[in-house]
Amino acid sequence: MNRETTVILDGVGVTRALTRIAHEVLERNKGVSDLVLVGIRTGGDYLAFELASRLEEIEGVTVPVGSVDITLYRDDIKSQSAHLPVGKTEIPFSLEGKNVVLVDDVLFTGRTIRAAMDAMMDHGRPQCIQLAVLIDRGHRELPIRADFVGRNVPTSSKENILVKFDEANHPIEVVLEKP
Repeated sequence: MNRETTVILDGVGVTRALTRIAHEVLERNKGVSDLVLVGIRTGGDYLAFELASRLEEIEGVTVPVGSVDITLYRDDIKSQSAHLPVGKTEIPFSLEGKNVVLVDDVLFTGRTIRAAMDAMMDHGRPQCIQLAVLIDRGHRELPIRADFVGRNVPTSSKENILVKFDEANHPIEVVLEKP
């Protein structure tokens, strides 16, 4: 099946979007005090590290970064193969009372975000959870919205959005695939 692809964000565009998100996070949270980032594996965790490095460049303070695997929290787990690969959740800090910025690459139906919030609650009770996504493509099935968005890209349900990363897991571009 041949797919037509269009570059939505090139490397420079991704960098600008993440820098803008970093400034918005700082403004909303009045700095980085009690702020932690948790990325959703895989893609969101890489972007969380990118966002943390931008926050550090701006504020001069290291923001803790963790990652969460949602495999066992998915609402379609029963319909999936019994052999879904389970990744590792790594949250090496307490979430109690923290302002958590949950980071993902693409927001679509909202089901991944719901699963990630459930998984995080097993690790503590944050003060609040905010959502940062590089791309919001619409088509929500749950009442979930992003607090910080790199780019809104209206899509059809037949289209796909891919965030591409290099060998060092740095985002290099975002593409839209059309059937």
